[in-house]
Order: sequence, then C-alpha cells, then structure tokens
Amino acid sequence: MFRPLEIFVGLRYTRAKRRNHFISFISLISMLGIALGVTALITVLSVMNGFETELRERILGMASHATIAEFDGRLRHWPEVMAQVEGADRVVGVAPFVEAEGMFSSGRQVSGAMIRGVVPDLEARVSQVGEHIILGSMDGLQPGRFGVVLGRELALALGVGVGDKVTLITPQAAVTPVGVLPRMRRLDVVGVFEVGMFEYDRSSAFIHLDDAQQIYRMDDAVTGLRLKLDDMMRAPLIARQVASELEGRFWVNDWTRQHANFFRAVQTEKTVMFIILSLIVAVAAFNIVSTLVMVVIDKQSDIAILRTLGMTPFSVMLVFMVQGTLIGVVGAVLGVIGGVTLALNVETIVPAIESLLGLKFLSPDVYYISDLPSDLKLHDVTRVGLLAFGLTVIATLYPAWRASRTQPADALRYE
Repeated sequence: MFRPLEIFVGLRYTRAKRRNHFISFISLISMLGIALGVTALITVLSVMNGFETELRERILGMASHATIAEFDGRLRHWPEVMAQVEGADRVVGVAPFVEAEGMFSSGRQVSGAMIRGVVPDLEARVSQVGEHIILGSMDGLQPGRFGVVLGRELALALGVGVGDKVTLITPQAAVTPVGVLPRMRRLDVVGVFEVGMFEYDRSSAFIHLDDAQQIYRMDDAVTGLRLKLDDMMRAPLIARQVASELEGRFWVNDWTRQHANFFRAVQTEKTVMFIILSLIVAVAAFNIVSTLVMVVIDKQSDIAILRTLGMTPFSVMLVFMVQGTLIGVVGAVLGVIGGVTLALNVETIVPAIESLLGLKFLSPDVYYISDLPSDLKLHDVTRVGLLAFGLTVIATLYPAWRASRTQPADALRYE
C-alpha cells in the first residue's frame, strides 16, 4: 500500500511514541545544532569573503594592478614607453608616478609619509583616490604651485586642513656654506582623502608629478608607470605579455607579488575558519547517532516483526537512514535560510548593535577595515549545505547497520 515502504516507515518513526519524548527532544537538539552550525558557517564565510573583496578593492584603489620601472629606480624616456604600453591589449589605463619617502612637519608635529607624485588627470585612470577626496580636490595639484593632498589620519596627526601649510623634509641633503642641511619645501594643503584603510590614510600624500621631480631632483625621469588592467585576477599573465612587447629591459611587477603574502594569509584564515566551524556541524550531525541508537533500541520488536514479514536487512537500514537524514536535511535547510538571511543583513545588524551598546567592534586604529562587510556567494552556500547533508548521512550508517542486524526470530523475545 505504501511505496516506497522504507521512506514511509522512516517518516513514521521520526515521531517517537509518547512515552519516549526524550528521543524527540534529542532529535530536536540535533536539528537545531545543525541549523546553528550551518548558519554560523555561511555567515562567517560571507563576512570573510567581504573582507577579502573590500581589502582587495581598497588596496588596489591606492596601489596598481601592475607597474613598469627600470632597475635603477628611474624610468627615463617614459613618454615613449607609455605610448607602447597604451597600445597593449587588456591595458585600460597608464599613468606615470614618482614615489619617495619624506617627512612632514607642522608646528611641533612631525610625521613620516610616502610621497607620490602624480598627474591628476592621468592618475584617475589607474586609481580611485580622486573618488575618496573628502575635502578639497585633486585638481588643486597644479605644477609649480606645490600643493599636497594628505590622508585624513595624516592630516589629523599634523593638525592641518585645507588651506594650511606643511613643510616637507626630504632625505636628500643640500650642501650650503654653513654645512650639509636637509632639503625642505613648504607645501599648501589642497585636499584630504580617506580610503578607509588606516595604513594609507596615515602615511600617504600626493603632490604633482612636476613638483615631485623638482623636489627629489628626478630631472625628467619618473619612478615608473602604473597600469590598470581589464582583469586584475590575471595581472601576472598580462604583465608578462606587456613586458615581452616592450623594447628594452624593464622591471615589470604586479599586485600579486606586492601583496601576495597578505592575500595568501587571508585565504589561509578563511580555510581554517571553514574547518573549525565545520566541526560544529559535525558535532551536531553526529548527535544523530545517539538519537538513532535509542530509536533502534526502542523499535527492536517492530524491526523483528518487519523482518519476519519479509523486509530485507538493507531495507531496514534505509528506514533508519531516512529518519536520520530527514533530521539533518531539515536542520540544514533551516541553517541555510538563517545563514543567507543573516549574511545579507549583517551590514545593517552590526551597526545597530554597535549603536545600541555604544561600542565599536572594529577600531580603525587597529583593523584595516572598520566596517563589517559581507559577500554572499552561491558556491559557499552550496558547499556548506552539501557538507551538512553528507555528515548527516554518514552519521546514520552505524545505527542503521545495527538495526539491520536484528533477526526475525527476535520478535518473540522482544515481545
């Protein structure tokens, strides 16, 4: 009458008899444990995906997909090289730059910084600094005016704002009649930017390319060329192709070499977190073992009668595998729903909790990112769901095998 019989009996056994409410309670705990583990795993993976994506975008907003330089640190005849690179396939933007170290002073405040000389119109092709200006404008960097755009944290440390003046002290010395003195230059603050990463906001400053060449005595040379590619994930391959098309010997570098250890560490942390949180799901899944063992003990007489009526040992195994798998599937589905919901709303929930408690979970002075981003990916949800399902099926094997060992002749003994 009921086909397939194994599924019908397994679903029927999911609800224990009234005298065995404890078994139903253990089943509920196992189900909730799986749901909680799946929810936590999906949420954490989504947050770590968000961190990785946010860090990559912010770093590459300041850095570049690839750079071209000469081995002595000075790229001469860069307009000719730039013309060659602009004609290369998959290169969408090229800009020259001068990069050097310096020290800013304002009153009694002194702070070191990385100085980058740029051409504002060309820099917009390869970076997103102009999009993060909060005061002033990059257009204030005009050749000969010696203006500077400071990071927000650097400006706060120096106690200056737009319209103020700072003194740039370079590591190059000048020989004067009174001795060797450091070279200094007064600069006008024409803008302040904030990219949201303390490392860059605290130690970066931009001046015009011509001013940087004059201050650091670069003549007409630059440090190198910054490249923006159409696919940053294939930057190593594209950079090698561009280098092979250039006439001469150049040092071509890409972002994967500059920040390889950092992103490798992020990926390692993501893998470790996946393994650790998977153990939560595994513990909850293997709670099903105790549930099914108690059910098997409770149903010994029923199993013996079914065997007497002709049910095979394999069919008996399927009955209890269906029961255990149902618990796991319901828990996994609830966990997926909860995880997806939480991952999609974590950027709203966390600020609300911070506002309620008056706390800041991610201080910008300590962490690269002060917000909690989330990037939900379908393959992570699928992987976690299949993991929970697989662990549940494995957990049902031993109790189901034990149930299949019951013989037809045991019916009278259990009765």
